[in-house]
Amino acid sequence: MPWFKMSWRSWSMVHNPSNFKGTLLVVDDNKVNRLLLGRNLEQQGHTVDFAENGRQAIEKLQGRRFDMVLLDIQMPEMDGYQVLEIIVADSHLRDIPVIMTTALEELDSVVKCIELGAEDYLTKPVNPVLLKARINASLEKKRLRDQQRELIRKFTSDEVAEDLQESGFALGGKFVDVTCMFADIRDFTTFTENHLPEEVIELLNTFYTLMFDAIINHGGIINQMMGDGLLAIFGAPAEQPDHCTHAVEAAMEMIELIDMFNLERSALGKNKINIGIGIASGRVIAGFTGTTHRATYTCVGDTVNLASRLESYTKVVGQRILIEENTRRSLGPEILVVEQGPFQAKGKSQSVEVFSIPVEQQIVN
Repeated sequence: MPWFKMSWRSWSMVHNPSNFKGTLLVVDDNKVNRLLLGRNLEQQGHTVDFAENGRQAIEKLQGRRFDMVLLDIQMPEMDGYQVLEIIVADSHLRDIPVIMTTALEELDSVVKCIELGAEDYLTKPVNPVLLKARINASLEKKRLRDQQRELIRKFTSDEVAEDLQESGFALGGKFVDVTCMFADIRDFTTFTENHLPEEVIELLNTFYTLMFDAIINHGGIINQMMGDGLLAIFGAPAEQPDHCTHAVEAAMEMIELIDMFNLERSALGKNKINIGIGIASGRVIAGFTGTTHRATYTCVGDTVNLASRLESYTKVVGQRILIEENTRRSLGPEILVVEQGPFQAKGKSQSVEVFSIPVEQQIVN
């Protein structure tokens, strides 16, 4: 039947490894070897570039994206071992599969290369059938690794994904100095009671779209989404100079985006929404928590709790952004702050000085 034939053809195009074509770098100091190997690869449908020594290979790898490297061992200036060590040590290059091309008498050297991190090897002269099989198998492995990486990035931030790639996964944490931000939609429970489910979800999706953009633009990561609120971290897992300033600037942009969004809602005859933001800076424990089956990157500590308390306190003082004294001390004179007096946060033995970041619109309780 026609639909069956079309379905089978589509399936085979997707799942047959031989259909995956890549951009390959051939590294060999022998020009004849380069040209012959390159011609064979191009006949298979791949895009091929060349490097005549190891140093040139590293320059090309750092300047362009490649799906695979075919690497000779014996070369002047920088041999295959050195090139391989640089590739494996570089977090941006280590996932590129490397196939060693070597003379038959160099098999002991191949063992060393495999131990260093090479994907596979081919002996010279290269057998075309074996070449195709090794290339397809390696490209398929890389495709699966790329899919896994993209899947991770769908459920976490780029910074956390980068940390996983560089450091690997391990439950545990370390002390880091960060700025924590809690943001929450005001009177969201009332909104959910008076609107259809699809309207509620649409509002949440729009809220997160706007907030994510402002936070990411200033180097923060979204650590948690909690219904109508979120927790963002500035300064972890990647270190960030002036994370206090970046967090406050992100909060100001978040308020600006909400105000612009409210203008559109007013024009459509819809109710405005308001948000409160609490920001605190200090030392936290950051790392992966959970089990080996399910884990998340998170931050815990008094600083996180204080940011949450400040977000709630915005409703009491009628301000949209509240920060504490540690954050204020790190801000430059270009950011205006207004004293709001001491605040006795739940769970703290001493009060903390609180400051607001002036914005044009005040919260309507």
